[in-house]
Amino acid sequence: MGDYATVTSPAVDQGERTFERIIGNSPALESVLDQVEQVAPTDSTVLIEGETGTGKELIAHAIHNASQRCGRAFIKLNCAAIPLDLLESELFGHEKGAFTGAIAQKIGRFEMADKGTLFLDEVGDIPAALQPKLLRVLQEQEFERLGSGRTHKVDVRLVAATNRNLVKMVGRGQFRSDLYYRLDVFPILLPALRERREDIPALVNHFVKMFSRRMGKQVDNVPSETMAAFQWYSWPGNIRELQNLVERAVILSQDGVLPNPLHKKQTELMIPSSHHTRTFHSSMTLEDSDRALILETLEQAGWIVGGPRGAAAKLGLKRTTLLAKMRRLGISRPISEEGTDAVGLAPEDLQA
Repeated sequence: MGDYATVTSPAVDQGERTFERIIGNSPALESVLDQVEQVAPTDSTVLIEGETGTGKELIAHAIHNASQRCGRAFIKLNCAAIPLDLLESELFGHEKGAFTGAIAQKIGRFEMADKGTLFLDEVGDIPAALQPKLLRVLQEQEFERLGSGRTHKVDVRLVAATNRNLVKMVGRGQFRSDLYYRLDVFPILLPALRERREDIPALVNHFVKMFSRRMGKQVDNVPSETMAAFQWYSWPGNIRELQNLVERAVILSQDGVLPNPLHKKQTELMIPSSHHTRTFHSSMTLEDSDRALILETLEQAGWIVGGPRGAAAKLGLKRTTLLAKMRRLGISRPISEEGTDAVGLAPEDLQA
């Protein structure tokens, strides 16, 4: 999945968790890492859910690296990338002559991952006919290779991932409910990039340094209007899309200045969860852009901060994060005649 989420193994020092190379410290990301720390020492099955490009494989690596199986095999398989008629062989292996084209014995991923961790990406794409066999190996830790009656015992910790809604698939009869419950022992939901906007500047700077080094270019100036564009774009492709656009920008950079690659992609940046656009002018600083965008969104939301129709939801932020930004930028909400703000909070509550 590339470099776009840069999570490596946690190292614990004097009872405090540290992650050696992690980009961002938003509450949403910290919550994920807390869950990684809690589940990693166990052998429980983990189901990582999230949109495409959010870094599911790298979170799986982090779980493995923080577990007792660290140093053992970490085997991965993208279930959506393997033809359906070959997926069973990839998972469980086959004997010579088991089917046309099986000219030699093949070891499957479960056998390769013995004593280690197996990461099954896009697990929602496993065909219905194969789901009972996967359920069996998860429950019994045993299987047979195709073309063989010999049972193999394994000790495998499974981490699965999907960008599909397995609950809805179960309801439509596309995914076995017993397999879903076996996978969903410890679910971890990865936030979309628009839900952790505080991390975007650090991610941009990281990718700028990474690609500058690879390309032998010196890029040391990210203009505020470029960063503002990055920070408020909706990022449907999440961190993978951000990485690719930064790479493009580094290629196009001149005189050490990172251009805005979003100009050609989308001249006016769509604010998430809203139906209007806003143009960032080159004369605006990042702080000016933040203030203008927050004020405009608050006005549209009737100065309601929380709730599904509030400004925080429209901006893809947590309510507490938006309140912190408002305090930092000196944005105050209008006070009604009763001495409360538009959401029924007294001014002193803003300091909480």
